[in-house]
Amino acid sequence: ILQNLSQTPVLRELLKEAKMPGTTVKIESPELCMLCCFSFKQETQLIKLDQPGPLTLAMHQFVTEMQETKKGVVTPKELFAQVCKKAIRFKGYQQQDSHELLRYLLDGMRTEE
Repeated sequence: ILQNLSQTPVLRELLKEAKMPGTTVKIESPELCMLCCFSFKQETQLIKLDQPGPLTLAMHQFVTEMQETKKGVVTPKELFAQVCKKAIRFKGYQQQDSHELLRYLLDGMRTEE
């Protein structure tokens, strides 16, 4: 899950922007326009970002480390600690489903908005 998220360009860019509080982010997403006979139309959303929370900062740090090719092995220790604070079920290193991690990670970052 973490490797896939670290290779998601939109997420990387948003996390980079999220480090700077007060930044307005412009998100353009293609949306199928039924009136245009299967042509694509861009819908733009402007989002003003507040101070990022600890989970968002840990995710930014992790994604940045994953992008550094000379870093070698990357350990998501801080990110995991922040996830455990939001979702106690991950404490103790018991086996969890990857989709549960994804849900708690993204929900946790969303609640920090």
